[in-house]
Amino acid sequence: MRKSRLINSIMLVLILILTGCTSGNKEETKPIEKNTLTSDWKDIEANARGTKVNFYLWGGDEGINRYIDEWVAPRLKEQFGVELKRYPMDATEFINKLMTEKKANKTSGEMDVLWVNGENFKTAKQQELLLGPFTEKLPNFQQFVDTESDDIKYDFGFPIEGYEAPWGKVQFVFAYDSSKIANPPRSIDELQEWVRGNPGKFTYPAPPDFTGSAFVRHVLHEKSENYSAYLNDFDKSLIESESKQVWNVLNDMKPFLWREGKSYPQSISQLEQLYKNGEVWMTMGYDEANASNLIKSGEFPETTKTFILDKGTLANTHFLAIPYNAPNANGALVLINYLLSPEAQLKKMDLEYWGEMMSLSVDKLSDEDKKVMESIDRGRATLSQEELSSHRAPEIGADYVQWLERGWIENVAKK
Repeated sequence: MRKSRLINSIMLVLILILTGCTSGNKEETKPIEKNTLTSDWKDIEANARGTKVNFYLWGGDEGINRYIDEWVAPRLKEQFGVELKRYPMDATEFINKLMTEKKANKTSGEMDVLWVNGENFKTAKQQELLLGPFTEKLPNFQQFVDTESDDIKYDFGFPIEGYEAPWGKVQFVFAYDSSKIANPPRSIDELQEWVRGNPGKFTYPAPPDFTGSAFVRHVLHEKSENYSAYLNDFDKSLIESESKQVWNVLNDMKPFLWREGKSYPQSISQLEQLYKNGEVWMTMGYDEANASNLIKSGEFPETTKTFILDKGTLANTHFLAIPYNAPNANGALVLINYLLSPEAQLKKMDLEYWGEMMSLSVDKLSDEDKKVMESIDRGRATLSQEELSSHRAPEIGADYVQWLERGWIENVAKK
């Protein structure tokens, strides 16, 4: 009897010990919800201090790279105690990386902040690859951004809903060597005629390259009888009927392009290199101050000027997002908020680094910051803000963009 009670007592003690140990272990090894963010900004800054944030972005522009490495990084470290590491990578690459991690149920990755927009953002949001919504947590977003503007609420027609924050605004321009071209074309029809008269001196990057894809959309913009319809939901019958004119224009140009259209540059960097070498006399891109920047650095000839089409050129906003499995979401928020500060945005406009237009509302800036903005010299080849803003054309929906990119391969590249 006593022996039985003793055994039962020993077993009870062992059970209690084991239960206690198991309970204690559970408490000690409980996974940390790294991306569960407080709404208190002071706590976010405190949690970010002493950490490292990994920023993944396109690395094809030395001015942008220097802006991040030489200007942003030291200030982020000094003011917030956050170390910034830049990783150059194309958006499609890091979106594919995220999709792979999502399928593998990888809850903690390597990327904290991503530079995205357009179809890449749509893919990431639809596949639940992003952390958010988060913009309501950013003091600078709330204070300086026009949150009701369509180009802040929508990215290529796709609702943002707080999953990315606006980093900058750009407008597509064409650059040319004025020592070789007296009067640049001001429409797609005039460009088509110019290309035929100057064989080998024009080309564009092959879609789905971002710049090449935009050039194709400019042809659609001029040839479409109902361009505003492309701002609505995807209509396959519309794009199928109107794209025929687009393919006709591009195929008419093709034999007169650089290398007779048998090959195309694969990126804007390759196109710019052709221009630097004098192989082509025009280049293009989503950065109205880029030509001025490259003149200043000695890479473009001083005779370079820029032009836009009379009917307008595409303008859009680009954004910053946070991956669903960011290892340092607090640090990501601190970085994004700083990049949206008037200090960082005004420096980004300076040709010393980038020369890009800010994403903030000018009306919300202080009088002092407005004066700083007005004093910025955006370079000899940069068109006035008045001329640019009066020729802004809206971007079409991401579904149309993807359809045109696939269509170009089938109807132009393979012809």
